[in-house]
Amino acid sequence: MRYSLLLFFFGVFVLTFTSCRDDFEFEPSQGGLEFSRDTVYLDTVFTNIGSSTYTLKVYNRGDKDINIPTLTLGQGENSKYRLMVDGVPGRVFNNVELMAHDSMFVFVETTINYDEFVNTENTFLYTDQIEFHSTQMAPQKVELVTLVQDAVFLYPQRNDEGMYESIPVSETDDTQIYGFNLNEDENGNELIWTDAKPYVVYGYAAVPNGKTLNVRKGAHIHFHENSGLIVRNDARLNIGNINDPATEENTVIIEGDRLEPDFADIPGQWGALWLQEGSTSNICNVIIKNSTVGILAEGNNGTAISLRLRNTQIYNSTNVGLLSRNSTIYGENVVINSAGQAAFAGTLGGIYQFRHCTFANYFNSFNQVPVLLSDYLETTDAILVNSFNASFENCIMYGSSNFGILFDRVGDLPFEYTFTNCFIKFIDNINRFTNDPMYNFGDQSLYTGCTIAQNSTTYRPFFEDPNNNKLNISDESAANALGKPSVATIVPFDIVQTQRNLTAPDAGAYESAVFGED
Repeated sequence: MRYSLLLFFFGVFVLTFTSCRDDFEFEPSQGGLEFSRDTVYLDTVFTNIGSSTYTLKVYNRGDKDINIPTLTLGQGENSKYRLMVDGVPGRVFNNVELMAHDSMFVFVETTINYDEFVNTENTFLYTDQIEFHSTQMAPQKVELVTLVQDAVFLYPQRNDEGMYESIPVSETDDTQIYGFNLNEDENGNELIWTDAKPYVVYGYAAVPNGKTLNVRKGAHIHFHENSGLIVRNDARLNIGNINDPATEENTVIIEGDRLEPDFADIPGQWGALWLQEGSTSNICNVIIKNSTVGILAEGNNGTAISLRLRNTQIYNSTNVGLLSRNSTIYGENVVINSAGQAAFAGTLGGIYQFRHCTFANYFNSFNQVPVLLSDYLETTDAILVNSFNASFENCIMYGSSNFGILFDRVGDLPFEYTFTNCFIKFIDNINRFTNDPMYNFGDQSLYTGCTIAQNSTTYRPFFEDPNNNKLNISDESAANALGKPSVATIVPFDIVQTQRNLTAPDAGAYESAVFGED
């Protein structure tokens, strides 16, 4: 036993002794480093808003452990970029060690004050380099490039006690939320948004009672996380101008404030355009994307149209693209796609008329639908019910789920609807709705001149690329020449200003074309 213990301790001694080799003696770098990229492009940022963090990988392909004498930003401590090397933040690093056949990460980010620079076009390029010094060669460099954009920033003010401004949720709910009232005496005029600079909004900006917010053609609006717009009772919202053609220059863009490409199609980056009961809104030539709810329209105060939508696109909503609660909505050339629950949800009743609209839903979730029509809203205290009236003419309801439309009725109040010359997907494989008269597609008083896709192959929309919100249709589409001519004369141009065939118009917001043609 004693002999075994001696062997054990002798073995440990030998291992310890033989481990004391010069594996970790680092030689000064002589250059020859390799990089995952030669230029790091930090995508467009707004002034004074921090960028995302970008990654550069540095490789030592050699057989020797090296010591990089200096790793520094070209402008040193004055640079607007920030680095993190081996978990240590800074701008200048000395004696950075990198083992043979190994690599390390360098993380890069920036925050830039636009006012420190002069540029008449509201954007400028800010550049610098990461320099890797050696003993034998000139420094190896990786370029850093950032496009910085100026903007109008709208946000709640802070009082003398350090408390941020807040506003009530509504006239009937005093719950305070992080937000502020738009004021014509601030920032030039906060009730007129132009295309001169982008607008970046923090919190909920409210249009006060009796006021009108005019968003001019070509404006670009960015909402921060948990932010949005509230239009109060007796307030108005005007976006775009119906007399302007729906061109790219005239289109208003409403989205989140993350400008990196990775955020281009991510839902839920901001809240909603919240049109409260008693408000009126005219929205034209606009793209709304990446919200929780694109538009929330509440109440109608009678039968007057509270929301008019023309040439409107709503994409990538976490919950619903267009959500109504007993509102009165008129829409033409409306395209909605990719929503977690429904592209359009008309709930708590309401009055709706849609002409030449495309309601699609290719959101990656279970049981989402393009169109949901309901007469009620369930609250913690009661189930509220209102009458319902909807008219869909020359429209498309199609998505990745089996059903293009679903009804959800609980009350005995009037529930009226008509679909005229519409293309509707409805695949009822288990005959769940066979005996439900609401889905009697043979009833010409409800479904006049409609095409019903009852499987995935007989009738297809032939959208160009629905997963990327390209909902224009080819000449092969089942929606081709399906529309009613008299409706097309009311909406003679499609959403991209193509003249409709007024004798055999297509259903949906787009007149068909062969993809790839000029």
